[in-house]
Amino acid sequence: MMDHAAARRNMVTGQIMTNRVTDERLIEAMADIPRERFVPHARRGVAYVDEDVEVAPGRYLMEPMVLARLVQEAGVTADDVVLDVGCGTGYATAVMARLAATVIALDVDEALAAEAERALSAVGADNAIVVSGPLAEGHARQAPYDVILMGGAVDHLPQALVDQLAEAGRVVGVLCEPDTMGQATLWARHRGALSSRRLFEVSLPALPGIARPARFEF
Repeated sequence: MMDHAAARRNMVTGQIMTNRVTDERLIEAMADIPRERFVPHARRGVAYVDEDVEVAPGRYLMEPMVLARLVQEAGVTADDVVLDVGCGTGYATAVMARLAATVIALDVDEALAAEAERALSAVGADNAIVVSGPLAEGHARQAPYDVILMGGAVDHLPQALVDQLAEAGRVVGVLCEPDTMGQATLWARHRGALSSRRLFEVSLPALPGIARPARFEF
């Protein structure tokens, strides 16, 4: 039987702390939260590998290092309200729930949302709220958000999410434009204007439901 606690320690020391992650609260959260609880039983043996883990057809748990880097860049504080777009089974939500005041976990897949609710309850993430709906529309009811995490690669940042971002709010995710390598990106709102900064190159599966409308070529 796999020693998940040992695997978790190895993930933190071998993948997280060696990749420019220095936020002690974040490191502690990832060292404590049982990542295996957020993957199907048949895949729990690979819950701590340094790659994206499929949790449903076309849906993935983000690679630990990538998630840690994005959350650290977002600078989540204890007063923040966070929106996790494409929460899947809820692992990223659980991590950020240790750092923030409230996390809204949004997924378009109702079955995944239900699994996220069960997993988050099991790990005691009482400040996480799971909702279901179209990802590109966000969740205006709980807006504005101090931090928005995109749980997969996107080709643009939907305007609805921009509109739900608080002043001084941050969005982190992977921007993947046609024929290019994905770019981990930090967007920030300052005095109503949105700026962006590329962080590092990374390959990440696409987040379904967030794509530009098709353009007709004549």
